[in-house]
Amino acid sequence: MRTVRKLSALLLALVLIFTLAACGASSNQTNDTTAATNSAEAAAPGTEAPAANETQTAAPAEPGSGEAAPETSPVETDSGSKTLVVYFSRTGEQYTVGVIEEGNTAIVAKMIAEQIGADLFELLPTDDHYPMTYDELTDVAKREQNEKARPAYAGQVPDLSQYDTIFIGAPVWWGDWPMILYTFFENNAEGLAGKTLIPFSTHEGSGLSGFDRKLSSTCPNSTVGEGLAIRGNDCQNKQDSVRGTVNDWLSGLGY
Repeated sequence: MRTVRKLSALLLALVLIFTLAACGASSNQTNDTTAATNSAEAAAPGTEAPAANETQTAAPAEPGSGEAAPETSPVETDSGSKTLVVYFSRTGEQYTVGVIEEGNTAIVAKMIAEQIGADLFELLPTDDHYPMTYDELTDVAKREQNEKARPAYAGQVPDLSQYDTIFIGAPVWWGDWPMILYTFFENNAEGLAGKTLIPFSTHEGSGLSGFDRKLSSTCPNSTVGEGLAIRGNDCQNKQDSVRGTVNDWLSGLGY
Protein backbone atom coordinates (compact mmCIF):
# COMPACT_ATOMS: atom_id res chain seq x y z
CA MET A 1 0.00 0.00 0.00
CA ARG A 2 2.77 2.35 0.91
CA THR A 3 4.56 1.44 -2.32
CA VAL A 4 1.49 2.41 -4.40
CA ARG A 5 1.24 5.81 -2.70
CA LYS A 6 4.90 6.56 -3.36
CA LEU A 7 4.47 5.73 -7.06
CA SER A 8 1.38 7.97 -7.31
CA ALA A 9 3.20 10.90 -5.72
CA LEU A 10 6.14 10.40 -8.05
CA LEU A 11 3.89 10.40 -11.15
CA LEU A 12 2.10 13.58 -9.99
CA ALA A 13 5.42 15.36 -9.52
CA LEU A 14 6.55 14.38 -13.02
CA VAL A 15 3.31 15.69 -14.53
CA LEU A 16 3.74 19.08 -12.81
CA ILE A 17 7.36 19.36 -14.02
CA PHE A 18 6.41 18.73 -17.72
CA THR A 19 3.49 21.20 -17.49
CA LEU A 20 5.68 24.05 -16.16
CA ALA A 21 8.34 23.42 -18.81
CA ALA A 22 5.77 23.66 -21.65
CA CYS A 23 4.36 26.96 -20.34
CA GLY A 24 7.84 28.49 -20.14
CA ALA A 25 8.62 27.63 -23.76
CA SER A 26 5.34 29.13 -25.01
CA SER A 27 5.95 32.36 -23.08
CA ASN A 28 9.49 32.83 -24.53
CA GLN A 29 8.22 32.36 -28.11
CA THR A 30 5.55 35.05 -27.63
CA ASN A 31 8.08 37.55 -26.24
CA ASP A 32 10.47 37.01 -29.20
CA THR A 33 7.69 37.64 -31.74
CA THR A 34 6.60 40.88 -30.01
CA ALA A 35 10.17 42.19 -29.87
CA ALA A 36 10.67 41.57 -33.60
CA THR A 37 7.44 43.43 -34.47
CA ASN A 38 8.38 46.44 -32.34
CA SER A 39 11.83 46.60 -33.95
CA ALA A 40 10.37 46.71 -37.48
CA GLU A 41 7.96 49.55 -36.62
CA ALA A 42 10.72 51.64 -35.04
CA ALA A 43 12.84 51.39 -38.21
CA ALA A 44 10.48 53.64 -40.25
CA PRO A 45 7.49 55.08 -38.41
CA GLY A 46 4.42 55.17 -40.61
CA THR A 47 6.05 53.23 -43.46
CA GLU A 48 6.96 49.72 -44.29
CA ALA A 49 10.45 48.66 -43.23
CA PRO A 50 12.77 48.18 -46.25
CA ALA A 51 13.59 44.61 -47.21
CA ALA A 52 17.09 43.38 -46.53
CA ASN A 53 18.06 43.33 -50.23
CA GLU A 54 16.50 46.76 -51.04
CA THR A 55 18.94 49.47 -52.28
CA GLN A 56 18.35 52.96 -50.82
CA THR A 57 19.15 56.10 -52.86
CA ALA A 58 22.02 58.12 -51.43
CA ALA A 59 21.40 61.80 -50.59
CA PRO A 60 23.02 64.34 -52.97
CA ALA A 61 26.49 65.47 -51.96
CA GLU A 62 26.60 68.92 -50.38
CA PRO A 63 29.34 71.47 -51.17
CA GLY A 64 32.36 70.82 -48.97
CA SER A 65 31.36 67.23 -48.22
CA GLY A 66 34.40 65.86 -50.04
CA GLU A 67 32.27 64.31 -52.80
CA ALA A 68 32.32 65.82 -56.26
CA ALA A 69 29.10 67.62 -57.17
CA PRO A 70 27.61 66.70 -60.56
CA GLU A 71 28.77 68.93 -63.40
CA THR A 72 26.24 71.31 -64.93
CA SER A 73 26.37 73.08 -68.26
CA PRO A 74 26.58 76.91 -68.13
CA VAL A 75 23.34 78.69 -68.99
CA GLU A 76 23.57 80.80 -72.13
CA THR A 77 21.88 84.19 -71.74
CA ASP A 78 21.82 85.65 -75.22
CA SER A 79 18.49 87.45 -75.24
CA GLY A 80 19.34 89.51 -78.32
CA SER A 81 17.74 92.57 -76.73
CA LYS A 82 18.64 96.07 -77.97
CA THR A 83 18.40 99.47 -76.40
CA LEU A 84 17.44 102.84 -77.90
CA VAL A 85 18.07 106.36 -76.60
CA VAL A 86 15.52 108.94 -77.74
CA TYR A 87 16.22 112.57 -76.87
CA PHE A 88 15.28 116.17 -77.52
CA SER A 89 17.94 118.83 -76.99
CA ARG A 90 18.52 122.51 -77.74
CA THR A 91 21.55 124.68 -78.44
CA GLY A 92 21.77 128.46 -78.26
CA GLU A 93 21.49 130.55 -75.11
CA GLN A 94 20.97 128.49 -71.98
CA TYR A 95 20.40 129.45 -68.36
CA THR A 96 23.66 129.96 -66.37
CA VAL A 97 25.94 128.67 -69.14
CA GLY A 98 25.52 131.17 -71.99
CA VAL A 99 25.42 130.14 -75.64
CA ILE A 100 26.18 126.44 -76.18
CA GLU A 101 27.01 124.55 -79.36
CA GLU A 102 25.90 121.11 -78.12
CA GLY A 103 22.73 120.66 -76.10
CA ASN A 104 22.93 119.47 -72.50
CA THR A 105 20.55 116.56 -73.07
CA ALA A 106 22.44 115.55 -76.21
CA ILE A 107 25.63 115.25 -74.16
CA VAL A 108 23.98 112.93 -71.62
CA ALA A 109 22.21 110.91 -74.34
CA LYS A 110 25.49 110.23 -76.11
CA MET A 111 27.15 109.17 -72.86
CA ILE A 112 24.37 106.65 -72.24
CA ALA A 113 24.57 105.29 -75.78
CA GLU A 114 28.34 105.02 -75.64
CA GLN A 115 28.33 103.22 -72.29
CA ILE A 116 25.78 100.55 -73.18
CA GLY A 117 26.08 100.39 -76.95
CA ALA A 118 22.59 101.76 -77.61
CA ASP A 119 21.16 103.31 -80.76
CA LEU A 120 20.37 107.04 -80.82
CA PHE A 121 17.40 108.94 -82.20
CA GLU A 122 17.14 112.72 -81.84
CA LEU A 123 13.75 114.40 -81.99
CA LEU A 124 14.18 117.35 -84.34
CA PRO A 125 11.21 119.73 -84.84
CA THR A 126 9.84 119.78 -88.36
CA ASP A 127 9.26 123.51 -87.95
CA ASP A 128 12.18 124.65 -85.81
CA HIS A 129 10.62 127.87 -84.62
CA TYR A 130 12.29 127.80 -81.22
CA PRO A 131 14.16 131.10 -80.63
CA MET A 132 17.81 131.17 -79.73
CA THR A 133 17.54 133.46 -76.70
CA TYR A 134 16.67 131.96 -73.34
CA ASP A 135 13.87 134.40 -72.43
CA GLU A 136 12.14 134.00 -75.78
CA LEU A 137 12.42 130.22 -75.57
CA THR A 138 10.76 130.11 -72.17
CA ASP A 139 7.86 132.16 -73.51
CA VAL A 140 7.37 129.79 -76.45
CA ALA A 141 7.63 126.73 -74.21
CA LYS A 142 5.02 128.12 -71.81
CA ARG A 143 2.64 128.92 -74.65
CA GLU A 144 2.95 125.40 -76.08
CA GLN A 145 2.27 123.92 -72.68
CA ASN A 146 -0.83 126.05 -72.14
CA GLU A 147 -2.15 125.14 -75.58
CA LYS A 148 -1.24 121.45 -75.14
CA ALA A 149 0.55 121.77 -78.48
CA ARG A 150 1.90 118.69 -80.24
CA PRO A 151 4.82 119.94 -82.37
CA ALA A 152 5.75 117.62 -85.22
CA TYR A 153 9.19 116.06 -85.46
CA ALA A 154 11.21 115.16 -88.54
CA GLY A 155 12.60 111.80 -89.53
CA GLN A 156 11.46 108.21 -89.19
CA VAL A 157 11.42 106.73 -85.71
CA PRO A 158 13.37 103.44 -85.62
CA ASP A 159 11.34 100.22 -85.53
CA LEU A 160 10.53 100.09 -81.81
CA SER A 161 9.67 96.39 -81.95
CA GLN A 162 13.38 95.54 -81.99
CA TYR A 163 14.02 97.25 -78.64
CA ASP A 164 13.26 96.07 -75.12
CA THR A 165 14.43 99.21 -73.31
CA ILE A 166 14.15 102.83 -74.41
CA PHE A 167 15.85 105.70 -72.62
CA ILE A 168 14.02 109.00 -73.16
CA GLY A 169 15.57 112.37 -72.31
CA ALA A 170 14.82 116.06 -72.56
CA PRO A 171 15.38 119.38 -70.80
CA VAL A 172 12.78 120.34 -68.21
CA TRP A 173 10.48 123.00 -69.64
CA TRP A 174 8.19 124.61 -67.10
CA GLY A 175 8.24 121.57 -64.83
CA ASP A 176 7.28 119.15 -67.59
CA TRP A 177 8.44 117.34 -70.69
CA PRO A 178 8.66 119.62 -73.73
CA MET A 179 5.47 119.21 -75.72
CA ILE A 180 7.30 117.57 -78.63
CA LEU A 181 7.91 114.59 -76.36
CA TYR A 182 4.15 114.12 -75.94
CA THR A 183 3.92 114.05 -79.74
CA PHE A 184 6.42 111.19 -79.68
CA PHE A 185 4.61 109.34 -76.85
CA GLU A 186 1.21 109.55 -78.54
CA ASN A 187 2.40 108.79 -82.06
CA ASN A 188 4.21 105.68 -80.84
CA ALA A 189 1.85 104.47 -78.12
CA GLU A 190 1.57 101.00 -79.62
CA GLY A 191 5.32 100.64 -80.16
CA LEU A 192 6.12 101.79 -76.60
CA ALA A 193 3.65 99.39 -74.99
CA GLY A 194 5.34 96.54 -73.17
CA LYS A 195 8.74 98.26 -73.18
CA THR A 196 10.85 99.45 -70.28
CA LEU A 197 11.08 103.23 -70.52
CA ILE A 198 13.77 105.07 -68.55
CA PRO A 199 13.57 108.88 -68.33
CA PHE A 200 16.41 111.36 -67.89
CA SER A 201 16.41 115.13 -67.69
CA THR A 202 18.73 118.12 -67.80
CA HIS A 203 17.82 121.08 -65.61
CA GLU A 204 19.04 123.95 -63.47
CA GLY A 205 17.30 123.15 -60.21
CA SER A 206 14.05 121.33 -60.95
CA GLY A 207 15.53 117.83 -60.96
CA LEU A 208 13.62 115.08 -62.74
CA SER A 209 10.49 117.19 -62.35
CA GLY A 210 8.09 114.23 -62.36
CA PHE A 211 9.24 112.91 -65.75
CA ASP A 212 8.83 109.33 -64.49
CA ARG A 213 5.32 109.86 -63.13
CA LYS A 214 4.16 111.68 -66.24
CA LEU A 215 5.69 109.02 -68.45
CA SER A 216 3.81 106.32 -66.53
CA SER A 217 0.56 108.24 -66.97
CA THR A 218 1.11 108.81 -70.69
CA CYS A 219 2.34 105.27 -71.40
CA PRO A 220 0.35 103.12 -68.94
CA ASN A 221 1.18 99.87 -70.74
CA SER A 222 4.92 100.34 -70.30
CA THR A 223 7.25 99.81 -67.35
CA VAL A 224 9.00 102.99 -66.21
CA GLY A 225 12.46 102.62 -64.68
CA GLU A 226 14.44 104.81 -62.30
CA GLY A 227 15.22 108.16 -63.90
CA LEU A 228 18.26 110.45 -63.78
CA ALA A 229 18.49 114.24 -63.51
CA ILE A 230 21.67 116.13 -64.46
CA ARG A 231 22.33 119.86 -64.18
CA GLY A 232 22.89 121.52 -67.52
CA ASN A 233 25.78 123.56 -66.16
CA ASP A 234 27.56 120.33 -65.23
CA CYS A 235 26.97 118.94 -68.73
CA GLN A 236 28.94 121.87 -70.14
CA ASN A 237 31.62 122.30 -67.48
CA LYS A 238 32.00 119.04 -65.52
CA GLN A 239 31.65 116.30 -68.09
CA ASP A 240 33.98 113.85 -66.33
CA SER A 241 31.81 114.09 -63.22
CA VAL A 242 28.63 113.73 -65.27
CA ARG A 243 30.02 110.66 -67.03
CA GLY A 244 30.76 109.06 -63.67
CA THR A 245 27.21 109.81 -62.48
CA VAL A 246 25.73 108.38 -65.67
CA ASN A 247 27.85 105.22 -65.42
CA ASP A 248 26.90 104.69 -61.77
CA TRP A 249 23.22 105.11 -62.66
CA LEU A 250 23.48 102.66 -65.53
CA SER A 251 25.27 100.19 -63.27
CA GLY A 252 22.41 100.44 -60.80
CA LEU A 253 20.01 99.64 -63.64
CA GLY A 254 21.97 96.50 -64.44
CA TYR A 255 24.15 97.73 -67.31
